[in-house]
Amino acid sequence: MPEKEQTQTELAEISARIDELVELCRRLSEENRSLRQSQEQLSNERAGLIARNEQARTRVEAMIGRLKSLEQNQA
Repeated sequence: MPEKEQTQTELAEISARIDELVELCRRLSEENRSLRQSQEQLSNERAGLIARNEQARTRVEAMIGRLKSLEQNQA
């Protein structure tokens, strides 16, 4: 194979490899964006669940306090 053809073949291979790498970077970037979005959503959901748990605990503690008060009033 003449040197010029070999050089063109190598350049074509390098170009194809660069195209593959660019596509891989694009896919990884999209996946990273999607994962960050999922993480943000899960963090928000977790914060909401923590708040609901705190509200429920406060209500249960209030009910226990009322029950103890009723118990003392009946004794």
